[in-house]
Amino acid sequence: MIKEFKEFIMRGNVLDLAVGIIIGGAFGKIVSSLVDDIIMPPIGLLLGKVDFTNLFLSLDGKVYASLAVAREAGAPTWNYGLFINTLINFLIVAFAIFLLIKQVNRLQKPLPPKEPDTKKCTFCQTDIPVKATRCPHCTSQL
Repeated sequence: MIKEFKEFIMRGNVLDLAVGIIIGGAFGKIVSSLVDDIIMPPIGLLLGKVDFTNLFLSLDGKVYASLAVAREAGAPTWNYGLFINTLINFLIVAFAIFLLIKQVNRLQKPLPPKEPDTKKCTFCQTDIPVKATRCPHCTSQL
């Protein structure tokens, strides 16, 4: 069983998956920082000095100075500002993956066209094997 496990782990696709997960985690942190520290502050400034991480609605009807204060009080909150940040994170990651896949597809060699394995009978128009010399449907000589 240990031998089989070792063979499984040493397969190329398992190692590629592990590397992809590690790089994806690091990439996610970079994108989160990009959104939180670079993109959202200017957007918040343009919208009247809005801090998106502090946009929330208190569901208990009370008013809290910040999301941290509301959480400390144990109030249920609807954190739509954090949702906006997460949505922008997702869109950036999805766009980056789209660009990456587009480039990989562009660099891959196109597969040669496959030779057809059937042809049409000139008399009855049914599909027959390419090597056939007589149509099995209409018995015409090809």
